[in-house]
Amino acid sequence: MLEIELKFRLADESSFRAVLGELSATCLGIESQRDAYFNHPARDFAVTDEAVRIRSVGGASHVTYKGPVQGTVAKTREEIEVGLESGDDFAQILTRLGFRPTLVVAKQRENWSVIWEHRTVNVCLDHVQDVGTFCELELVADSESAASTSEAERAIWSLAARFELSDPIRKSYLEMLLEK
Repeated sequence: MLEIELKFRLADESSFRAVLGELSATCLGIESQRDAYFNHPARDFAVTDEAVRIRSVGGASHVTYKGPVQGTVAKTREEIEVGLESGDDFAQILTRLGFRPTLVVAKQRENWSVIWEHRTVNVCLDHVQDVGTFCELELVADSESAASTSEAERAIWSLAARFELSDPIRKSYLEMLLEK
């Protein structure tokens, strides 16, 4: 699966929320997320543009591998996610295997769903600790189909225009925090 994402810093949250209302967006919930990132013992993920994280939300945890970013503007990358019984236990496994804890990203995320151009687009409103407020527009595409990927990119660009969002940010929240 390929995740296709555009991320924007939000200067005017109220205008963003107004457009969500105009689009009859459905709120799927609000959650506090804690993302613990790890670096590989034999290669630097900052160089290879990969990521391994354990996301904890309430009592649930998932480990996610994110492959290198593809494309030039939209952030398109392979993503593999697996549920965990215990994020803390898996973090111990990673460190015993030589992975190094990098940083924790804490955020409050509002998850929304919008039907746009016959697709269900995930819209996230993120309040990221020590970084700011952002919007992410996200679609999943078939990794085997270039047409599916380009259609998904076009759809999220069109939705971004509807929100009057421009100048997407390609950096991850982790990269933004590391630069501080």
